[in-house]
Amino acid sequence: MWRDPGTPADSFYETRPECTDVPKSRFRIKAGKTLSAKRWQAAFSPEGYLDIGKTLSRIHRGGIHPSIRGEVWEFLLSCYDAKSTFEEREEIRQRRREKYAEWKEECRQLFPLVGSGKFITAPVVTDEGLPIQDPIVLLENNPENGVIVPVPEIGSTNTINAAKKVTDKKVIQWMLTLHQIGLDVIRTDRTLVFYEKKENLSKLWDILAVYARIDTDVGYGQGMSDLCSPMIILLDDEADAFWCFERLMRRLRGNFRCTNNSVGVEAQLNNLALITQVIDPKLHQHIEHIGGGDYLFAFRMLMVLFRREFSFCDSLYLWEMMWALEYDPNVFWLYEESEDTSEKSDESKARLKSIRHYGKFERENMRNGAKNTEEPPLPISIFLVASVLKEKSATLLQQARGLDDVVKILNDTNGNLDAKKACMAALKLHKKYLKKAKKP
Repeated sequence: MWRDPGTPADSFYETRPECTDVPKSRFRIKAGKTLSAKRWQAAFSPEGYLDIGKTLSRIHRGGIHPSIRGEVWEFLLSCYDAKSTFEEREEIRQRRREKYAEWKEECRQLFPLVGSGKFITAPVVTDEGLPIQDPIVLLENNPENGVIVPVPEIGSTNTINAAKKVTDKKVIQWMLTLHQIGLDVIRTDRTLVFYEKKENLSKLWDILAVYARIDTDVGYGQGMSDLCSPMIILLDDEADAFWCFERLMRRLRGNFRCTNNSVGVEAQLNNLALITQVIDPKLHQHIEHIGGGDYLFAFRMLMVLFRREFSFCDSLYLWEMMWALEYDPNVFWLYEESEDTSEKSDESKARLKSIRHYGKFERENMRNGAKNTEEPPLPISIFLVASVLKEKSATLLQQARGLDDVVKILNDTNGNLDAKKACMAALKLHKKYLKKAKKP
């Protein structure tokens, strides 16, 4: 029987013609399976309440149509409560846009290039807060080559006041990250036509600069540009893109928080080791034997949520599958701190008691009591990595004689992973792990 293979989604994320080695997407837009614009609109009541149960089910079946991806992601990332009205969401949206504009203006006062349409790729202050008098590298027409622009006269609105020493340690730390953000921005998704436009690169730099300023515990870390980039592409308004990224960082900021004693993602790597030991003890023993017991070879997968292991389009598909599986209707209220909305929280939570409003992964956690412990449940991303290791188990056992071999075998999966299959495998492993972990 003939089956419609679906429409490739690559056309929505056009690549530069000279980039010929970009992996093709496996994601197909399938009528009747993929969440379409028509079905998305039909999922809302006249007041604006979203039938999140049906929406999650549709996403599980076939992902989200690229034309509505941004607005659906705002719900999956708990920017909005599914049981809010159109009017309530518009109020929240306007309030957040104003807040972002306020933060951005504070950053501009400290460093006037924020919001100027330009950004730096060279340091502007020393570790002691002294201005660097050398020319500043600004991105002009060519994303690949910064153009050297002399430091403007003191008082110019184009750059920092070159005569003024910065004394606030947090401001110094923030300014020290600005050029690193710029360097990462020009490397991020450089195969996409979207980033040939300087204003899109500047928007990415502005959002990351503002985030680094408000989250002083984490600041900026390499990999954040990979997480933020899709938000810029999917949401036209810069403030809306910022808040989507901010919500994603609430889930992942622990990965980027580093101390003198540990790397942020280390806790997840330890959990990955624990899961592998439970579900595939032979593989875990072999990995330890060849010196990979710290599981650092999986660092990148967890840090940037498989952005490098999938094509751009497929990584977005994977993310929305993960978020739909992990969806918890109560998270919005954990994030939302406004008094205006907190008064309605009990009423909204009462509407969301049905287990069908939770993602499949969260349901399994609830059934097995994983959400009733002091420690938060393990994220699905760890089980995704574990599923990749499990799939490659035979190859790793036979061919891996050192860590270089492990990295090579895992790198062979780049561009070849199927997002839906990977999520289904992760769900099975999660279920198996919860059952085995319960046994004494």
